[in-house]
Order: sequence, then C-alpha cells, then structure tokens
Amino acid sequence: MGSFSQRVVSCTLLGVILLIIFPHPVLAAPGGKTEVLPVQKAAPAAVVIEAAGSEQELRKQMRAKNGVIELTATSTRFSAAPTGSFGLIAPHFLGMALVTQSPDLALERVPPAANAYEIHKLADGSGMLVGFIAPDLTPQVTPANRPHHIRIALHSNPSEKIPYIAAVPLVKLMVDRMPVRLDPKKADSPVMLDMDLQGTANRKSVPGTQ
Repeated sequence: MGSFSQRVVSCTLLGVILLIIFPHPVLAAPGGKTEVLPVQKAAPAAVVIEAAGSEQELRKQMRAKNGVIELTATSTRFSAAPTGSFGLIAPHFLGMALVTQSPDLALERVPPAANAYEIHKLADGSGMLVGFIAPDLTPQVTPANRPHHIRIALHSNPSEKIPYIAAVPLVKLMVDRMPVRLDPKKADSPVMLDMDLQGTANRKSVPGTQ
C-alpha cells in the first residue's frame, strides 16, 4: 500500500510540474498560441419596423431598437462619432459620399434639412442608414443571409405608400446615383435614394466598416 501511495503522489506531482512547464494554450501569455481563432465581424442585418405611426414615433422606435442616442457634438465625422449614437446628413452629401465611396460621412446633430437621412452608429461601430420603404420590400430586405443583391428605394420621409421605417447596413450598399427629389420644385421635398443592397458585405471603403 505504501509503494502504491507513493506512486500516486509521484504521478500527481509529475502532472503538476508538466502543467507548469507546458501550460494549456488558452492560458498562454498574450501573443502566444491559443485555441481561439479570430472571427471577422459580421455586417449587421437590416432592420424593418412594420408599424404605423408618425415619423417622429417611428424614428424613436428605430433608435431604441438600434440602441442609439443623439450626438452630443454639433457636428462630427462618422469615424469620430461615439458608438451608440446617431446623426443626420443632407441627401446631397450622403449621395456624394456613397457614390464616390468616401470613407467617412459628415454628421449633424440637428437636421440640416427636412429631408435629411439618419445615420446610426451601432455599439460595434457598424453604420446603418435609416429611411423608409414600401411594404413589398420588407421580405426582401430583412433576411440576414441574402444570396443575391436586390434593388431598393430608400425614402427620406414616410408617406401613405412608403410607411415602414428601415435601417440598412452601409457596408452592404452599392450606390451609383444621387438621391432624387420627389417634387423637383421643392428644395425640401422628400427624396428617394435608389441603390443595391448586397447579400454580403464586400465593399471595404464605404463608411461603417470599422
């Protein structure tokens, strides 16, 4: 019995010594080899709120859903805006940035125009463009794993035919034209931005990729 106990103690000590000399990979020092592989951040899924209400009420619901609050600064670049915040941008500047694939967006705390678009910067730094869509687009926009791109029209303001508020990830947008005023005679007329919503995030230079 004595020799058996001695062997058990010896094996236990040997195991402890081996653990000290060769620690488990997960416990390795920073920079060492671990079993955890880096994971590329996935683009956020589009969000649509299928509810009726005033424009103010719908925007409030979308902000709550995306977890964002008003910018504290009067104006800032998207890259410098705090995560969990939202700002506004005039249609012309939004169109220029998206068409030219500008790496940043100039955001304002106060709406620069009645037809301004809203930009949400989520907790993970992703950017979402907020606007309004027709009901028939909802089933096409919301799937997270969309195999192909779709063409969508995102309006700056709601109307009887365009009642639902939507937020689409900036990194998945392909824009080749400027926003169009629905009433060309009115400078503050609601505008419509026609664009492709990609099935995957394959644009590296657009805002909202950090």
